[in-house]
Amino acid sequence: MKLWQDWQAAAVIDDNFEVLEVEIYKGSLNKEIVAKRLRLLSSGVLLQEAKHLLQRYPEAELVQPSDNIHEKVELPIPDEERMKILDEAALLLSKQDVDESASDPDRRLEHLIRAAEEIRSSWVLLEARLTEWIVLLLPRARMESDRNRIAKLVMESNKLSDLAEHFDVDLPPSSPKETEWSVIKHWSETVASLESQLARIESTVRELALEHLPSLSAIAGPMIAARLCVAAHGRMRLARLPAGTVQILGAEKAFFSHLKQGTKTPKHGLIYSHVLISRSPKPVRGRISRMLAARMSLAARIDAFNGNPWGEEELRQIEERVENIREQYFNSKKR
Repeated sequence: MKLWQDWQAAAVIDDNFEVLEVEIYKGSLNKEIVAKRLRLLSSGVLLQEAKHLLQRYPEAELVQPSDNIHEKVELPIPDEERMKILDEAALLLSKQDVDESASDPDRRLEHLIRAAEEIRSSWVLLEARLTEWIVLLLPRARMESDRNRIAKLVMESNKLSDLAEHFDVDLPPSSPKETEWSVIKHWSETVASLESQLARIESTVRELALEHLPSLSAIAGPMIAARLCVAAHGRMRLARLPAGTVQILGAEKAFFSHLKQGTKTPKHGLIYSHVLISRSPKPVRGRISRMLAARMSLAARIDAFNGNPWGEEELRQIEERVENIREQYFNSKKR
């Protein structure tokens, strides 16, 4: 015996494909109500008409899509008025899906991370060009301490002599003309603008990651949490990944090289930038990566399924575990 339902009716069908009883939805209908009922159906929820029939036929099993029941039984067909409401509800559902997609934190994080990567790539390239340009004009300038603010220094200098005075070097025999210096200054403004824009985007990434992935952000940092989420194609998929996969997310090229060419298995991917890994001795980074990946996997599941967020206490326990791993390594070296 089968129990069939759609958005406007339900029916019980016996093993000979005869309809035993039908119950039609008799409430008021509009596109909002129909859209809500369609969403419930897509989630596998029994509507009220089906529940009533199931009470009278408890042995009935819900029809599955693979049963192809429509080809064997004449089921209730909505009239023209109801079909019109169904069309309107379908359009409403489409609009709601678009709105939900636009507000999806996973998608927003992906766009923010991709934008940050593209801007960082351009910024690094343009800043390197600016530095080479200034070194060409002032070859004796020592820029080690000012490397990260060269764009600001150029912007603040009205002419090359001002910049030379800052670095305490002499001007070259042939200084650039005013037009060339103007180009250099505009170039430095572009570099500074990209750097500022990158800082704003990364600040927004941190803010969204702390909200969307609070537990993972607490132990991995919001930037690593956001990158892991994007690499896994969403928070829910990240929560379903085993810890071993989380450990090497971002190291796919090295992993496939290991599979095809027999190179060493990567010990870490995106999580390498975590300070507890990158600042640990090389021989123990693999152990620390495995431990951290396991904790990050648990944190992602807590975030995805709305558990109690992790915080400072969990991070302290992880740091203690890392310290124990380091001590074991140093003690073994002394023997």
